[in-house]
Parts: sequence; C-alpha cells; structure tokens
Amino acid sequence: MTFVTDFLTGQPELTIFLTIALGYAFGALRLGDFSFGPVAGALFAGLIIGQVGVVPVSGTAKSFLFDLFLFGVGYSAGPQFLQALRQVGANSVLLALVVSLTGLLVALLAARLGGFDPGLGAGMMAGALTQSPAIGAAGEAISHLPLPEAERALLTSHVAVGYAVCYIIGSTAAIWFCSYMGPRLLGLDLVQEARELGRSLGIGEDRSGVIPGYQRFPFRAYRLPAGSPVVGQTLGEAEADHAAYRLHVLRLRRGGQLITPELDTVLHAGDILAVSGQAKGVIELLAGASEELADAELLDLPFRATRVMVTQGEVIGMTLGTLGGQDWARGMYLEGLSRAAVDLPVAPGIRLERGDVLKFIGPEELLARTIAQVGREVTPPRSTDVVVLGLMIFLGGLVGTLIHVTLAGIEIRLGTSVGILLAGLATGYMRSRFPLFGQIPDAAVSLMTTLGLAAFIAMVGLQAAPDLVPALKSAGLLLPLLAFAVAIAPLAVGALFGHFVLKMNPVVLFGGLAGSQTATPAMAAVQARAQSPLPVLGYAPTYPVSQVLLTLWGGLMVALLG
Repeated sequence: MTFVTDFLTGQPELTIFLTIALGYAFGALRLGDFSFGPVAGALFAGLIIGQVGVVPVSGTAKSFLFDLFLFGVGYSAGPQFLQALRQVGANSVLLALVVSLTGLLVALLAARLGGFDPGLGAGMMAGALTQSPAIGAAGEAISHLPLPEAERALLTSHVAVGYAVCYIIGSTAAIWFCSYMGPRLLGLDLVQEARELGRSLGIGEDRSGVIPGYQRFPFRAYRLPAGSPVVGQTLGEAEADHAAYRLHVLRLRRGGQLITPELDTVLHAGDILAVSGQAKGVIELLAGASEELADAELLDLPFRATRVMVTQGEVIGMTLGTLGGQDWARGMYLEGLSRAAVDLPVAPGIRLERGDVLKFIGPEELLARTIAQVGREVTPPRSTDVVVLGLMIFLGGLVGTLIHVTLAGIEIRLGTSVGILLAGLATGYMRSRFPLFGQIPDAAVSLMTTLGLAAFIAMVGLQAAPDLVPALKSAGLLLPLLAFAVAIAPLAVGALFGHFVLKMNPVVLFGGLAGSQTATPAMAAVQARAQSPLPVLGYAPTYPVSQVLLTLWGGLMVALLG
C-alpha cells in the first residue's frame, strides 16, 4: 500500500490519466435512463483515488485544460447561439432565461438557509443544475476573494464536494421531471403530442417535394416502353407527376447519343433513362414495368456525399419541404440534418436556421450549384489555426477579467471562464460566416471538450479529496435535500411559464427544459417517453444559452455568498 501511495502521489500526471480512465468507465454505467457520465465519473474517481494521499496538482495545468474546454464548447455552439438570440426560437430563449434565473435565485436562497459557504453553495448549484463549467467559474471567483490562501483552497475543494453530491440529485430530478412528472402535472400525453407535432411537420405523411433523409437512393437505367404514360410528356411534367418519390432523370440515351436533358425535354419511347430516386419509388414504379439495362456509360455519373452549412439568407427560415422544390435542389437527396452538433429529424415542416448542417448526396456535377445556393461546404480542416485559437482565448480571458461591476457593495466579475466561452462562441460564429477563419478540425474540438473537461474535473476531484469527509459531515442531509429543491424549482417554473405563458408545444417545451438545465440525459429520457426524436427541437436552442448563463452563475454565486 505504501508503494501505491508513493507512486500515485509522486507521479501526479499518471494518476490523472488513471483517474480519467476510471471516471469514463464508471460514467458509462447505466441504471435505466440515468448514468453519471464521464464528467461526474471523473470527479468521483478523483475523490476516491485522492483518499490514498495528497496528489499534487498544477493549478496552471488545470486552468489550461479548462480554458480549452470552454473555448471548444463555445466554438461548437457559435453558429447557433447568436442566431437564437437574434430571431430564431424567441420562446426558447425566454424559457432558458426563466429557468436559469430561477435556478440561481433558488440556489442562493437554499445556500443561505443551509448556511453553506460560497464554495459549497456554488458547488450545490452547479451539481443541482448539472452544469460542470460552473465549477471552474466558481473556483476563479474564489481566487479573487480577500481571504488567506488556505481558506480559498478549502472553499475551492468545497465546490467539488458540493457538485459531486448534488449532481446525482440534479441529473435524476431532471430526468424524472422532464419525462414523467412535468407532463403528468400538466395533464399531457407526450406520445400523442409528439404524433400531432410530427403530423404538423409532415413526418409519416405525404412527402411530396421533400428531400428524403432516411432511404438510400439508387441510380439505374431503364428503357422507356411505348405504352408508358410519360411518353410525349416533358421531363418536368413526368417528374412532377411522381414528385413524392423524387425521381429524376439525370441523363438519357437516344439513338446511341448521350444527352443531359432539360426540364422541357420531351420523352420518347425507346429512350434509355438514367433515373435516380428513392428506392421505394424506383422499385414500385419502374422495376417490372420497364426493361432495366446495364448501360455502364450512361450510368457513369459519379455521386458524392457532402455536408453543407446553411449561411445564405435566401434559405434561412425555409422549410425542408420548400427547399426540396427548388430547381437547384433537383437530383439532390438529404441524408441528415444537424443543429449545434445535435441530429434533427428530417421532415417537411422543419425550418432551416443559420449554422444548420445538411448532409447531401447527389451527382458531383450538380452539387456545386446546390452548395452555392445553401451556404458553404463543410470540408474538414487538416490543421488547427493555432494563431486564432491562442489569440481568441487570450482576448476572451482579458475581456472577462476587465469587465466587472459593483452592485450593493458586491463586486461581480464576468470572469475569464465566461469571457473564453464567449470568445469561442464568437469564433465559431465568425467561421460560419467566413469559412477560412479559425479553422479547427472536428476531432480537435472533440478532444478539447472531452479530454479537457475530464482532466480538469479529475484534477478538481484529486484536490478536493482530503476535504470530502469533513465537508459531508458539516453539511449533513441538508445538502441533498436543498439540492433537490434547487433542481426541481426551475423546471417547475419553466414548465408553467412555457405552457401557460409562451404556449409552447409540450414536446418542444420539455426538450427545452432539458436544454435549459443542460441535462442531455433528460432530453434522451423525454425522447424515449415521447417515442419521438422531436424533443431535440426544443433542446437545441436552449442548451447554448443556458450554457453561458449557468457558467456565469458559478462566479456570481460566490460573489453573492462571499
């Protein structure tokens, strides 16, 4: 045992890697809809491993990793965040504001009632509202308190202890309320509501003119028989008659010649048509009714799949149904749609927002015009623009340090944490407008947000381990009881506000509540309860707004309690 203790305390960098690995393994365990997740898992692993001895942790390394995480989160959400604030989803923004403010006020009241110090109060709020970045913001605020170093270190460890205890309660409460108790209190049937919302968006109904996203799209050659009803029609008329299947003739052979037809091209008996479309339409309308040919030359038209970010003003706000009917979308098929890195259902009524990413598949020669009309092609950058990355993190932290106000004798700082998060949002948004600015590969962003946060939290847990037992004895059962109130109160207020004041669709509302509390497991639980992916429509716009606000609340709680 002495060897283990000496090794873990003498090789802190290796101990951190062990903590991350065990945290991820523990966080992956599931109990129904609940799982701790890698962040809470890393924290618990750090608190447990730290019991063997004092593991020295570099404060600079901890801050460096946390800053990378914050910037990566902002960079990913940037294209959607400013759009949400400006015009899209005004109800969702209001919902996020109400839930976040209620959470702050209830957490402040609970901390006062419980007599918690600034560290334990901020940790309770961060855990109950399931907002990990608030830990870093709270720690930064504690470092500015006019206290002896030893007392600041104790308060910082209390942040981690409060979060560790209250995260379990906050996450479970969010899952329970959003997927079960909230709909029951309002007398709502989420399954029925999801079906009605789906019908209003066109899911499962007539998909005429819609770019389908759930089927494969064959490209085959058929000889047009003399008795076909489309003989004598123009190509545009023939395609319009079968618009529900999005059948398109991209090339044809007539008299031995290859022709790229226009919409006014008249179809003749004996033409060999190169047809693309939904598999169902090709099979039902053409297979057996026409002679299929293996015309390699005719079918030698390369297809390519690519992702396109929505940036053009003409398509922002356009529904997918309208998009599918555009002349420049002819021959294009949509395989997927994501918003702020969250997959959305593909349905005619879904409206496009700036920053949405569409995955198209279609002929190489037609993709260029579609990309030009929609926005810009998302081509994975090969390297990170380290100049922009470093400068924006520096400038964001500088702005966060300089901005502070004094209200009623209490100094409130924006803080470097929120400043860097905002810098990430600004960089991500500018890259959506100027593709060559601040390029960072998706894999690099993923590493920043996953490893950066997990390593930071692991270090926090290792540092807080010696103070775990004394803090728990001091807080007693009051801490989890008050944490439950902090978790439930903003969700209940948000549900009432969203249902009776904003008149939000229930499926979107409860997805939005999960996003307002940055509780991804709760969103998954709502989807399972509703038997539909549609709750993500509420989750996507509220999540980035609350991400900023709840991070800011971490430092604000310390200021108000300090």
